Amino acid sequence: MALRPAPLLILVLVVAALQESCFGSLPGASLHSMKYFYTSISDPSQGLPQYVAVGCMDGQVFAHYDSNSRRMEPRVSWMEKVGKEDPQYWDRETQIQRDNEEPFRANLEIARTRYNQSEGLHTWQLMYGCELRGDGSKGGFYDFGYNGKSFLNFDKETLSWVAPDPQAQLTQRKWDALSAWNQRNKVYLEGECVEWIKKYLSYGNRTLLRKEPPEVTMSSKLEVEDGMETHVCRLDGFYPREIDASWTRDGEVWLQDTLRGSVAPNADGTFHAWLSIRIDPKERGRYRCHVEHDGLQEPLDVALEVPESNLGLIVGCVVAGLVLVCVIVGIYVFFKRHQGDYRAAPSE
Repeated sequence: MALRPAPLLILVLVVAALQESCFGSLPGASLHSMKYFYTSISDPSQGLPQYVAVGCMDGQVFAHYDSNSRRMEPRVSWMEKVGKEDPQYWDRETQIQRDNEEPFRANLEIARTRYNQSEGLHTWQLMYGCELRGDGSKGGFYDFGYNGKSFLNFDKETLSWVAPDPQAQLTQRKWDALSAWNQRNKVYLEGECVEWIKKYLSYGNRTLLRKEPPEVTMSSKLEVEDGMETHVCRLDGFYPREIDASWTRDGEVWLQDTLRGSVAPNADGTFHAWLSIRIDPKERGRYRCHVEHDGLQEPLDVALEVPESNLGLIVGCVVAGLVLVCVIVGIYVFFKRHQGDYRAAPSE
């Protein structure tokens, strides 16, 4: 019997994959990255384009195409310089994506057949890109996915394809035999792709090469149940994306009883993140939120704050309540004492 994944789940997977494509990193310390994310959707009747392509540079969406508009278009102002320097750039990119639509639909149908899924909302995806790392090395990848899960990924060192899913092994054998194509993939990832990173950096240097330090704020809360404290260190408005933030105890990194949120984008192109820790109040002075970022002249060590006491608020509420009771009682007594007078009032 054919499986029918919930449409909402598939859409969540698509969004998650897009976020990973734009904001995720390959192994190693990434300095700059360019990545593309293509998706073909089986059921566009749910208000979605049947095919979408997005380009990302250092975590910033710079180009977008979908099967409704059928045009590759810039998403950041600095990409307009590309069209001025090369008037045919956007026409070429548009034609590439138009040519991709039919093969992606065909591959989606093949995947649905492999998994015996004839109905429901399904996706066929490609994520690929390259990175310039801090140590001077280059990274690159091709990763095909079905319904948000990896289907086949390219090993550029061995010029072969890896199949995490048994359903992909037939395709793996076919693609491994295409030695010339696999060699071209490697050449692109290590050559042309990296050259585009350098070119885009020259176009968007004011945006992509800027350094914005994080704004660090601390909040805290006393847990009434057990007397422990929860402290949250928030980092906001920083660029570039790479940031090293950790809790330290007595100057050493401390991982126990800690939580960490992923680095996420802001609307203005900067990023935000958070990390929390749960501690015994008696040891509060031993902990710091340690932050290192390219926008900072030197690392920050932010001390924990004393949780605000609720005693004043409680006392204030009690006093206000007593005042209100007194007013109500006073009004009641006043009307009770003058009730007879009001009844005896002569009529006109």
